[in-house]
Amino acid sequence: MTLKLNIVISSTRPVRVGPALAEWFHDFARAHGRFEPVLVDLADFNLPVFDEPKHPRLRQYEHAHTKKWSESVSSADAFVFVMPEYNYFAPPSFVNALNYLVAEWAYKTAGILSYGGVSGGLRAAQSAKQLLTTLRVMPIPEGVPVPMVTQLLDEEGVFKPNDLIENGARTMLDELHRWAAALKPLRSEV
Repeated sequence: MTLKLNIVISSTRPVRVGPALAEWFHDFARAHGRFEPVLVDLADFNLPVFDEPKHPRLRQYEHAHTKKWSESVSSADAFVFVMPEYNYFAPPSFVNALNYLVAEWAYKTAGILSYGGVSGGLRAAQSAKQLLTTLRVMPIPEGVPVPMVTQLLDEEGVFKPNDLIENGARTMLDELHRWAAALKPLRSEV
């Protein structure tokens, strides 16, 4: 059985480039062949600031948006979070989405495709890794930073990666697969 990889567009801003990167990565992951990639857009879940009355560890969700988000996260073996850097930090929509759930995240692995200006979103990636470990997600060291992202978009807004980005994506997918396969016995116990 192929492992399922959720590629999560982590910014919900109306004007964003995350979908262009996520669409490219989805096709790249499909061609890589070791995962069943699924595009997931946080904007589609319309998660307000955490609004469940009971602690998420209980999994007694009352709102449809939480139940839908729980199903999406539960179905994945691994994640790639496509995220920009906001004020040297991960997007608030990403932080909020993580806080909605607890058990659904456990013993899964994650890679980060970050983007932005000169830093390529690396500070956001580092802050995201701290949050992920709290939920028992193994964020791998390998990531794909995309500096000066707007220079890699064509006139139609399609992302055109260079060789460094493609090599980084391949390495990240290889490592994600190793971790997702190794953690599978632990996920089956949850």
